[in-house]
Amino acid sequence: MDITAIIQARLTSTRLPGKVLLPLGDKPLIWYVYKRTCMAGKIKKVVVATSSEKSDEPLVNYCLKENIPVLRGSMDDVLDRYYQVAKQINARHIARITADCPLIDHTILDAMANEYSRVSNDIDYLSNTHPPTFPDGMDCEIFSFNTLEKAWKSATLQSEREHVTPYMYNNPDKFNIQNFENDEDYSHIRLTVDEKEDYELVKRVYSHFDYRLDFDTHDIIAFLSKEKEFAKINNKFARNEGYLKSVRQDKKQQQKKRE
Repeated sequence: MDITAIIQARLTSTRLPGKVLLPLGDKPLIWYVYKRTCMAGKIKKVVVATSSEKSDEPLVNYCLKENIPVLRGSMDDVLDRYYQVAKQINARHIARITADCPLIDHTILDAMANEYSRVSNDIDYLSNTHPPTFPDGMDCEIFSFNTLEKAWKSATLQSEREHVTPYMYNNPDKFNIQNFENDEDYSHIRLTVDEKEDYELVKRVYSHFDYRLDFDTHDIIAFLSKEKEFAKINNKFARNEGYLKSVRQDKKQQQKKRE
């Protein structure tokens, strides 16, 4: 099955501005996200989707310099950005990856791609986050272009437009959804990069593995189990805080309409 990974990325993140170009050794974070995603044998194409705003010019220039495919679209309507990019490259099936996951694991991506290929005639949306059992930072969602198009046409809430997939998983009456679970629940481990403490932890992980790409989630967990105190550096942050913030904004807007 032809699955295309689309990595959403921008430089204007509010909690850690410019994070996708922060260095990990001698390469920026986005390089690791792209390279580790490319390691998945079941992913046929990998594209970075960023905004058309001037603020993302440095990211685009870096991608072009490194021969990383990059396309541009709306800054805030990320659902539209995803849809337009998928349409432009004729992607039939899409794996959604976010650029704050520099430790994304190709073995998880391949396992999910295999499962999606097996059940794609029966489901519209596969994720490993509802509920999560993998560490935060190993998130992946796979869906067809038709599913993306339905969401693009129907989603109206800010949280649905900013975060691409909420319309899919919040409407199980419209979409057949399935969760991909790990054998053991590691959802309490935070390996994403949204805060300064996240970045410090990821730097420590990459330094331990000499900035290689050939280590996986099990290797990371084994390392952090020996660095228990340091592993707690970022455990005060909530999972999916960006999405939860958008949901709160939706509720405020809906309350104003009722008043």
